[in-house]
Amino acid sequence: MNRMTMITTTDLSLLRLLQLSSAALPVGGYSFSQGLEYAVEEGWLNDESAIADWLLLQLHESLACVDLPLLRRQLQACTDAAGSVQTTMAYWNAYALACRETAELRLTDTAMGAALTRLLESLAVPMPFTPAKDMSFISVFAMAAAHWQLDARIACHGYLWSWLENQIAAATKIVPLGQTSAQRLLGQLLEYIPAAIDRSATICDEAIGASLPALAMASAWHETQYTRLFRS
Repeated sequence: MNRMTMITTTDLSLLRLLQLSSAALPVGGYSFSQGLEYAVEEGWLNDESAIADWLLLQLHESLACVDLPLLRRQLQACTDAAGSVQTTMAYWNAYALACRETAELRLTDTAMGAALTRLLESLAVPMPFTPAKDMSFISVFAMAAAHWQLDARIACHGYLWSWLENQIAAATKIVPLGQTSAQRLLGQLLEYIPAAIDRSATICDEAIGASLPALAMASAWHETQYTRLFRS
């Protein structure tokens, strides 16, 4: 039996999950819209229903097929006593960055990864993998989750919560959505998270990947948008 199956989520580790996935975590996720700002500006998305469809597609066709499978593999690498952590983590970190279809999406990933790395260092969290120059947020999140003894499914819940909360916060500002609409939307989309996590467990190495052309174009065009609230 490998160590991954032996991890038990304690009350303390569950509290650490809340810390790791909190909007108050200083990693800068709130400063990126991941193409959402351009899509709203161009009128592709203009109400709660359209935002729900946009985010649900990303959840099922991107995060469930890329981010979560990679998070699972890197968490496994961090908790597996056998094999080379350095080699395996470096491989999947590079893979994660290669899956980002635009410079903006890559910047989102590496900027948040760098911020979380600095935070973990300040908290004296040991790194099982020597951080590279460009670290995916997924990789650093996995190292933190492994240190705090979170099993894969629990870690996936925290990762998706963090992503979804940031995206809905962005939509609240730029659509704009009212606070009640935002909470209704959050509640609606939370119901799809377990299925996305289940799907991520079925993705084999060769199937990790996704392409959402509209998201990629919105992210790329956001760089030249006349006015922006979010980083590009």
